[in-house]
Amino acid sequence: MYDSVPALPFAICMLIGMAVCLDVGRRIGIRWRAKSDGASPAFGGVESAVFSLFGLLLAFTFSGAPARLDARRHLIAEETNAISTAYLRIDLLSPDSQPAMRQRFRDYLDSRLDVYRVMPDIEAAKAGLVKSEKLQQAIWKGAIAGASSPGAQPDAMKLNVPALNAMIDITTTRTVAASIHPPMVIYGLLFALALVTSMIGGFGMAYTTQRSWLHIGAFVLMAVLTVYTVIEIEYPRLGLLPAESSYDQVLVDLRHNMD
Repeated sequence: MYDSVPALPFAICMLIGMAVCLDVGRRIGIRWRAKSDGASPAFGGVESAVFSLFGLLLAFTFSGAPARLDARRHLIAEETNAISTAYLRIDLLSPDSQPAMRQRFRDYLDSRLDVYRVMPDIEAAKAGLVKSEKLQQAIWKGAIAGASSPGAQPDAMKLNVPALNAMIDITTTRTVAASIHPPMVIYGLLFALALVTSMIGGFGMAYTTQRSWLHIGAFVLMAVLTVYTVIEIEYPRLGLLPAESSYDQVLVDLRHNMD
């Protein structure tokens, strides 16, 4: 299984960590103010740089996640169209070979749906992928034999081969696309920067007599919700939002149409 980030535990840990670091930063600021006789710190440039870096990293991860989700969604539509086209072209094969070929296609689509139900766990999906590859070979051999048998349409070979090529190629494309995510170091850096910025923010709040819960809540909640949303979009099959798994319905509908 390739590395993945569960959105809810990550968000909860980040929420707790930021809240704690805000309080720790404020306590450090109070002690620093007492030792410096209340003089204002001249750390504005450092604070701006760290907060800007945190915002830039948030924007980077947020902008990439929807693009990758859209790419995976587009591949689902491509695979559905490829399987549907290849299935329809079974009519061009010899009549004797058509029933067996249709059953192979049903079994093949079932194996593909089994793979997507356990994604993004690549290890758990390997059994389904192996079954799909075997069925691809059986479908390919059956199509070649059916196109060469008496009763097949003259252009059966010419039309079936490209359709099957497209159907087979898209499986590799989808498998690779499912494993394309930001490196784990990015999420680690996001978490670390969230804690650092919280501590710096708490340090700055030491120069007020009371805590501003509005500012604390807005900063922590918005940062956590943004990161949570990014991870949900990046790993939709692991999270609470059925953003990607719901798109598999087009494959399910196609399977029903094959019965």
